[in-house]
Amino acid sequence: MATFLYRIGRWAFRRRRLVGGLWLGVLLLAVAAAAMAPEGKEEDLSMPGTESQKAFDLLDERFPQSNSQGAEARLVFRAPDGQRVTAREHKAAVEDTLGSLDAGEQVASTTDPYETGAVSEDGTIAYSTITYTAGAVDLTERTKSALEDAADQARDAGLTVEIGGSALDAEEEPGGTTEIIGVAVAAVVLVLALGSLVAAGLSLLTAFVGVAIAFGLVSALAVPLGLTSTVAILALMLGLAVGIDYALFITSRFRDERARGSEPEEAAGRAVGTAGSAVVFAGATVFIALVGLGVVGIPELTKMGMGGAGAVALAVLVALTLVPALFGFFGNKVLSRAVRKAPSNRRSGGERPHPVPTAAGRSGLGTRWARFVLHRPVAVLMIAGLGLGAVALPALSLELGLPGDESKSVETTQRRAYDLLSEGFGPGFNGPLTVVVDASKSGDTRAATNLVVKTVRGVDGVASVGDPVLSRTKDTAVLTAVPRTAPNSGETKDLVHAIRGAVSGVEADTGATILVTGTTAMNIDISEAMSDALIPYLTVVIGLAVLLLMVVFRSVLVPVKAALGFLLSVGAAFGVLVAVFQWGWAADLIGIEQTGPVMSLMPILIIGIVFGLAMDYEVFLFTRVREAHVHGASPGEAIVSGFRHSGRVVAAAAIIMISVFAGFIGMSSPTIQTMGVGLAAAVAFDAFVVRMAIAPAVLALLGHRAWWLPRILNRVLPNVDIEGEALSRRVPASVTVPDAAVPRFLVGQDRR
Repeated sequence: MATFLYRIGRWAFRRRRLVGGLWLGVLLLAVAAAAMAPEGKEEDLSMPGTESQKAFDLLDERFPQSNSQGAEARLVFRAPDGQRVTAREHKAAVEDTLGSLDAGEQVASTTDPYETGAVSEDGTIAYSTITYTAGAVDLTERTKSALEDAADQARDAGLTVEIGGSALDAEEEPGGTTEIIGVAVAAVVLVLALGSLVAAGLSLLTAFVGVAIAFGLVSALAVPLGLTSTVAILALMLGLAVGIDYALFITSRFRDERARGSEPEEAAGRAVGTAGSAVVFAGATVFIALVGLGVVGIPELTKMGMGGAGAVALAVLVALTLVPALFGFFGNKVLSRAVRKAPSNRRSGGERPHPVPTAAGRSGLGTRWARFVLHRPVAVLMIAGLGLGAVALPALSLELGLPGDESKSVETTQRRAYDLLSEGFGPGFNGPLTVVVDASKSGDTRAATNLVVKTVRGVDGVASVGDPVLSRTKDTAVLTAVPRTAPNSGETKDLVHAIRGAVSGVEADTGATILVTGTTAMNIDISEAMSDALIPYLTVVIGLAVLLLMVVFRSVLVPVKAALGFLLSVGAAFGVLVAVFQWGWAADLIGIEQTGPVMSLMPILIIGIVFGLAMDYEVFLFTRVREAHVHGASPGEAIVSGFRHSGRVVAAAAIIMISVFAGFIGMSSPTIQTMGVGLAAAVAFDAFVVRMAIAPAVLALLGHRAWWLPRILNRVLPNVDIEGEALSRRVPASVTVPDAAVPRFLVGQDRR
């Protein structure tokens, strides 16, 4: 692999105008395609095969005049203090408001609260349900404006009016202040790590190219593939993070080779052949983990995985081709000022930089830290392991769910409508359950329905059961059951199972098929499916990690150590999610006003992403340790060598990735907020605690045993040559520089 990538790096350097032109053309085509493509629409979250989804499909078949998952709005009216909403003037205002919506565009029906009994017991709050012929994502701006104008009409009459439901849901758009801050922090870290504005700008430029192409492709394919804004934001988030990091790794290696005296083209080839090999492997692990999300069976999660995987693949291709091409354009400007200003370089005209000697014996921070760990491996391992374990403890209380209006800011009308309905009718009123009775095979719909109504009313936790509605063919009935508890509570989850268990007896007695659905039931089904899939998916990911790392490191214990460390970092990240989003710790700092279950998609999504990123740091840091060991260094010396060469770059890469992920925490979408917090925490724990503390401590304790590999595995496992040993044999280095002569700016960076 190293030799092949070496040739690619040299070719890209020589043909830099062609490579740059090709990438520019692809960028323009992607932008043009996105500009001409119709705007994508959000899709309802679904999971084929669940009871709730089967019920929705049945409703669409038996009630074709309505959309079972169509948009719904609730106009919630509250009378002024001391008055009742049933007063004549208030009743007239409500009826006039609803009358203005009756014949509106996309409106299927409106309900009169005075006829349906949708008035609170104290007479202060009433609500009307407006159903639409289209889903929330397909509602026109005209339809939404009509709804808001109707609410304003009632407000002018003296009523308090709020709008709940899905009708006003909007897409989350990227490009806020916090994302810009995250990129700015990444830029500062790049400048400090590389000591060159040009080198830092090169990494940012190539990352932006990859992200722009990925974002353009997602936008262009949004309609035909049903890609949502969340897919685009995930592609943006991952593309920026890994794009900057991959460019940083290759740029650092190029500067190292130049400082050792290699010609620019040779240095570009070696940088791509060595650091590029690690980039390919790291990118492949992220890609595989994200594509593997498709096995869970949730279309939205599959699309998120594919979108993120595409962005990562683009980042790898850009790093292997465009980065070395830009080396040719910028020349010595990629090097730090210390190297460019060195007397030997000025005398040579800057064509072949030579290393700048520094004070003998002066060690970088990476070297000093590695020696500290070697002298106290047990203490470091105990403190780091117990610390992560303590952070991970809240994960034992992890509850999964899907956010609703209760998770929105109190400044939104949806959240205020939610609170008004809870106050007037009870918390369960915001999450009604729909019970579908299919008597097409039994024939006696009314008898089966009456028995279902009686059975559901007898289930503990049901506040009320509405009158059933029959289909045109009279073979299907629908009724609504209102829980006593809030939609995201554990009691409501238990209630759904209790109702399903109770009606199973009715099915046996009548021969009818009875299904429980609704948004609340769908959310519960998806969350349970996520919980059930979590352990199998984690097992597959861990198995893949051990196998891939066994191929890379030619060892059994190093991959096992890496996988266990990955579990620790993921567990700690889940602990942070529980503490912030369930328990409310530091929730005010990121604008979370209502705690609740963790977004059900997040654990599997975070596992998939962090797995690949964790392997990034494992490969970039410990391939140098293995290389030193193979060349005869003692276990301790090998660890110090690895940290001397790669520690600083890995630390900078981790800080950049944390900054990019944290930049998305300020978005209003609970999904994106959860993703930002979880990924930023996981990267921080994995890079700085697991890879830089626990991993070297374990290697120090294992000694030579860390690199043991059974003979049969040594024969069977392929040799992918991540370290570029074949390249060193086939393409000898032009200059060899002793460690004492390494320029200070390269101390702790990736050098060979």
